Amino acid sequence: MAFHGWKWLLLLGRQTTLAKVWRSRRGGPSLCWKRCCHWSTGKSLDPEVRAFLEENTEVTNSGHLTPEIRLRLLTPRCRFWREKPDLWPYGDPFWAIYWPGGQALSRYILDNPCVVKGRSVLDLGSGCGATAIAAVMSGASQVLANDIDPIAGMAMILNCELNHLNPFPITIKNIINSEAGNWDLIVLGDMFYDEQLADGLHHWLQKCIRTHQTEVLIGDPGRHQFLSHSIHSQLHKVIEYSLPENTRQENYGLTSSIVWSYQPSNSLDNP
Repeated sequence: MAFHGWKWLLLLGRQTTLAKVWRSRRGGPSLCWKRCCHWSTGKSLDPEVRAFLEENTEVTNSGHLTPEIRLRLLTPRCRFWREKPDLWPYGDPFWAIYWPGGQALSRYILDNPCVVKGRSVLDLGSGCGATAIAAVMSGASQVLANDIDPIAGMAMILNCELNHLNPFPITIKNIINSEAGNWDLIVLGDMFYDEQLADGLHHWLQKCIRTHQTEVLIGDPGRHQFLSHSIHSQLHKVIEYSLPENTRQENYGLTSSIVWSYQPSNSLDNP
């Protein structure tokens, strides 16, 4: 099956299977830095998984908005661009796609390091880890990457190595609906692909803002589920980026991606 088949299944999966997992893995107590799952370079990676990821992804810094960041991604030169998706042994590789919302967030942070410099940053639904990497590069004092896929966590470590960075803390626990963490900034890209998940995000982000005055930045290329959700009326457009041709082709004609600031008119209200 060609990669367009992969891409279609991944997009559908983000609206079904992955959304159900996010909803079902309820968060526990508030996560703090000392209690997060810490991964370390090399030692925490299963050698077999590392070898598989290195063999079946391509290191690239082209075709997306942040050429400063090198990433392991699925590309046309990878075996699984053509293989049947069910032959991939580790679950759907959402992390192997550099989604356009994440690209916009990463570009914005690299161009505006003052947004993260000296601040604690949570990258929610981190995927390949590009936005967390951009935050580290731009001087964030603390960065936590969160994704529910353990293979994504391993891929993030490899991507840190590619960019000559020490791995940041990574947690693979669903923290949505958990006690609000004390973050200066939460960034999330391409997360509004399911209505029920979007509702949970809306409520949890409001709680973070209400409790800790957390700043929230959201990246999205204008998907229907995002534009039609009630949260959209409480967003302020920060910047819009034209997507590179490769990213446009992989995202069925989406031409741009926007960074939004979430600023509820009254964060004490329920969503």
